[in-house]
Amino acid sequence: MAIQEPKTNIKDGANYSPEGKVAKVIADNQFYFSVAFLDHGHIYAQTNGLVQAGATLKYVFDSDAKRLAEFCAKFPQVKVADSFEQILEDKQTQLVACAAIPNKRAEWGIKVMRSGKGFFTDKSPFTTLQQLAEVKSVVAETGQKYAVYYAERLHNEAAWHAGELIKAGAIGRVLQVITLAPHRLSKNTRPDWFFDKTAYGGILTDIGSHQVEQFLTYAGVFDAAINFARVSNLNNPDKSGLEDFGEMSMTAENGASFYARVDWFTPDGQATWGDGRTFILGTQGNIECRKYNDVARQAPASKVFLTNSEGEQEIDCLGKSGFPFFGQLILDVINRTETAMTQEHVFKAAELSMLAQKIADKANVEN
Repeated sequence: MAIQEPKTNIKDGANYSPEGKVAKVIADNQFYFSVAFLDHGHIYAQTNGLVQAGATLKYVFDSDAKRLAEFCAKFPQVKVADSFEQILEDKQTQLVACAAIPNKRAEWGIKVMRSGKGFFTDKSPFTTLQQLAEVKSVVAETGQKYAVYYAERLHNEAAWHAGELIKAGAIGRVLQVITLAPHRLSKNTRPDWFFDKTAYGGILTDIGSHQVEQFLTYAGVFDAAINFARVSNLNNPDKSGLEDFGEMSMTAENGASFYARVDWFTPDGQATWGDGRTFILGTQGNIECRKYNDVARQAPASKVFLTNSEGEQEIDCLGKSGFPFFGQLILDVINRTETAMTQEHVFKAAELSMLAQKIADKANVEN
């Protein structure tokens, strides 16, 4: 099968924004959101997902004029706020989407929630366990939501459909989840903070939070014990703050096991920014997700391969399954429900990835 002409820049993971389908869950001008701090390109995907679910984009704020101009060109309906405080004080805005430098996300989220609004941040939502504790306290204090864009499941059709198949009993009880998450480094295009570990928190804290979130969801568990964790800089000595490889293993309270590999080694010849895959073993079958491409056959691609007692299936999800999370999030903010994702789940995925990072960091110091 020939490589397809992409609708988005599928070679650039930092700015990759899935097209998706318009699937409005509310009437026009029923739900307003604003955007602040555009440090990571995921803000385009966060914004697009909310708009396609029916949300009305009101304000954007950033101190960088170039980033601001690029965002306004993509979303010309938006108004530029004079300050972050203008968004905090706006009575219409119900949710603030943010893709700040990772170690600043908790700080901005606390300000947003204390202003009476929900917060929707890019992953990773925290870089330290202290930030997590502070945000938990403010969530309890304000009753507001601290939502996270765990895109590798929420904004990928194959990954989402795999979850629906599991809930429907297609493979029985989940016994093991394996995730492989290679990314293209594109070193010369990255900002300075990308190579500062205090800013991004480490590769397991960052990319790893996606993987842990998938495990908790697919295995249907709340918590897990960490078996081992490793991080390293294997091939980028000129960027001492970069961790270009990480891996971790966990076992959940129900016995389900988990292994994840995260890295920055996608080769330049690959059609997409990363050949992300998930393998899910169940008592009655198994699932493989090819999330972004089907090597040498199709790119972009979003496919599920299902094998169970009924036989083998190749399920093409690209452009078909949609992204229900965004509509669910909007309705959760309006109705004070937890359909999209529970707050406990949001926090636990981040906590486990940071705990794994700590274990890996400690091992590196001891060695």
